[in-house]
Amino acid sequence: MAWQWYDGTVVGIQDMTPNVKQFFIEVDGVDNFEFKAGQFVTLDLPIAEKRLKRWRSYSIANEPNGTNIFELCIVHLKGGLGSGYMFEEVTVGCKLRFKGPSGAFYLPKKLTHDLVMVCTGTGVAPFRSMIKDLVAKDIDLPQIHLIFGARYEQDILYREEFEALTSDFLALTYDVCLSRDEEWDGFQGYVHQVYMERNYSEGTKFYLCGWSQMIDEAVENLLVHKKVDKKNIIYELYG
Repeated sequence: MAWQWYDGTVVGIQDMTPNVKQFFIEVDGVDNFEFKAGQFVTLDLPIAEKRLKRWRSYSIANEPNGTNIFELCIVHLKGGLGSGYMFEEVTVGCKLRFKGPSGAFYLPKKLTHDLVMVCTGTGVAPFRSMIKDLVAKDIDLPQIHLIFGARYEQDILYREEFEALTSDFLALTYDVCLSRDEEWDGFQGYVHQVYMERNYSEGTKFYLCGWSQMIDEAVENLLVHKKVDKKNIIYELYG
């Protein structure tokens, strides 16, 4: 699927946590914005002269749904020009120019193995898209283990949604690991402990999304300690 440039209108903004917002963007001139669950768009923001310094890429957080509206889940990074612009300048009704959809971080058409999805922060966005897409297609789901990492309980994104999905679909397991919340009843520390202590079926595919340090450590754990074939480790790097 080749990308192209589009213009869009921000039709909704919602606070998710103290430093994460949802942005709902309606694509001008199309009835259905087509993409594969897990792909991203690249915004061209008026924050610099050179184009490469203006571009910021964000995963689409909703599933393909036959409409021209898509959702982004954006964290306000300290000192970040792109996220600063989105949080401080963009309001409902604003126009945004973007290109996409882009990226190869998506599931194959036919799923033949179980899935483990490991993410931190807004890295959950492509996994939300993938999972909601699988559910919407009403197919027999493989076993899916979603592992989400954050600092504090207030930072858990889409919590109620994922908890509802796990109650409706036995094939989906959802674990949260918090690194700085001593009051948390679940996993405390980093996400790696969750998948390291579990035994998965042979051929399980591991999808990773987050910052480089998490990705690097996860890849090493899976390759060296869990002896996972490298072809079964797929990742999308944030930053």
